[in-house]
Amino acid sequence: MANLSDNTRGALLMMAAMAFFTVNDACMKGIGGEIPLFQVLLIRGVITTILLVLLARVLGGLTFRLPRRDRGLILLRTAGEIGAAFFFITALFHMPLANATAIIQTIPLAVTLAGALFLREPLGWRRLTAILVGFAGVLLIVRPGTEGFTVYSIYALVSVLFVTLRDLTTRQLSRAVPSLSVAISAAVGVTIFGAIGTATAEWVPVSPRSWLLLAGASVFLVGGYIFSVMVMRVGDIATVAPFRYTSLIVALLIGLVFFGEWPTFLTLLGATIVAGTGIYTLLRERHLRRRDVLPLRMR
Repeated sequence: MANLSDNTRGALLMMAAMAFFTVNDACMKGIGGEIPLFQVLLIRGVITTILLVLLARVLGGLTFRLPRRDRGLILLRTAGEIGAAFFFITALFHMPLANATAIIQTIPLAVTLAGALFLREPLGWRRLTAILVGFAGVLLIVRPGTEGFTVYSIYALVSVLFVTLRDLTTRQLSRAVPSLSVAISAAVGVTIFGAIGTATAEWVPVSPRSWLLLAGASVFLVGGYIFSVMVMRVGDIATVAPFRYTSLIVALLIGLVFFGEWPTFLTLLGATIVAGTGIYTLLRERHLRRRDVLPLRMR
């Protein structure tokens, strides 16, 4: 990658991050029904926490001596992470991988809208229109009132709300807070949540296959995190961000090859609308940032 431009490297890293996160989801889906959800969250959380701590020891910069305001924000962000994990993995256990992945791709649209509503970030009519069209695409995916609609479609949508809470809270953290500290806090929070839930149910023996899938899910989850951090340090994030939607392609291929799933035409159409409006929103935000920065450079 030495001869590649920063933006090209960033695009490749973004695609790698999305592929790793999607494979993590596929591993979790492969476990569905064999092990209770809380037990899955506990085991994956323990493995993920250990891997993140080892990574922090290698990279350094880990600290939990943070201002009170940041500690409160991290607690709120961790709550968002817990809710997202619970609702999304539950949905993943009961619906096609590509459908769940397509719904979760509305996160950039939801974050942009929530930022305008709660953080008073500017939102013009073009991006607002794109957000509304994107949510119309979601309706094509979940199709409420039809035979294909289930409560787990609602679970996937609720997970988007929790991820939006997580991402909006992350925006409010000071720059002095290390990314690994935030990630480890979230992993520990999900692990504790899984432990509490497991304490109320009987422990189920874990087969070698399930152990392999849980270990794989943890490794790919941490790998996705590493690549997503590297993306932030390479190239223009506004340029490489649209490549997050390559996860839809990965999810379609994995769903077809390993789960024998292929979405309906309306689901594919809805996913295309969601991805298209998301990319437009990201590119529009990039244009507005450049427009705002240019007068400053001319002064």
